[in-house]
Amino acid sequence: MARYKRVLLKLSGESLMGQKQYGIDEARLAEYAAQIKEIHQMGVQVGIVIGGGNIFRGLSGSQKGFDRVKGDQMGMLATVINSLALSSALESVQVKTKVLTAIRMEPIGEFYTKWKAIEALENQEVAIFSAGTGNPFFTTDTGASLRGIEIEADIMLKGTRVDGIYTADPEKDPTATKFTEITYDEVFSRGLKVMDLTATAMCKENNLPILVFDMDTVGNLKKVIQGENIGTTVHN
Repeated sequence: MARYKRVLLKLSGESLMGQKQYGIDEARLAEYAAQIKEIHQMGVQVGIVIGGGNIFRGLSGSQKGFDRVKGDQMGMLATVINSLALSSALESVQVKTKVLTAIRMEPIGEFYTKWKAIEALENQEVAIFSAGTGNPFFTTDTGASLRGIEIEADIMLKGTRVDGIYTADPEKDPTATKFTEITYDEVFSRGLKVMDLTATAMCKENNLPILVFDMDTVGNLKKVIQGENIGTTVHN
């Protein structure tokens, strides 16, 4: 049985690199598509936001001389490339998708509105939201928060390389301990980098819980949907 009826799944662009140094690892893409198909077949309505860090990241580009606005626009286009790749991978395993873009770019994708998104979800299509919020200076985490709130998702599932939120970076600090759950206020007071501050504040204000889990371990997405106690839940 699925614990959630409608979810917003936030995926990292960097995770799509898999074993590669850049771009999209076809094996990782196929793994993601198979995991998403599993929960789709359980009747869960799935909206997805995917980052673009495997192709271009506006903030790091601006540190190397790119204009920040143009850099962020390049990052938005990177998310569109990833969204099309994920859409193609899902369609190849017989899962219908709809790519919606925050910037007009028909025929690549339809221009996003809340109503088109919800209609797609209710028609058993996986809705993939690309181009962030359509504005510079906002991350795809903020885009995911915004879309999750708009489509009235039960929860945001943030798929990462780590298995939850820790007191410190577990890759750098061997003494770091993991939270099974934590409040938004504690995330702020401890200065934990769950998402950027704008995204976290939006989720807090609109009472959208976040579940951070390891998406790169095959089968974890289904476990999360079934309510197994993996990852870390952030709530009010």
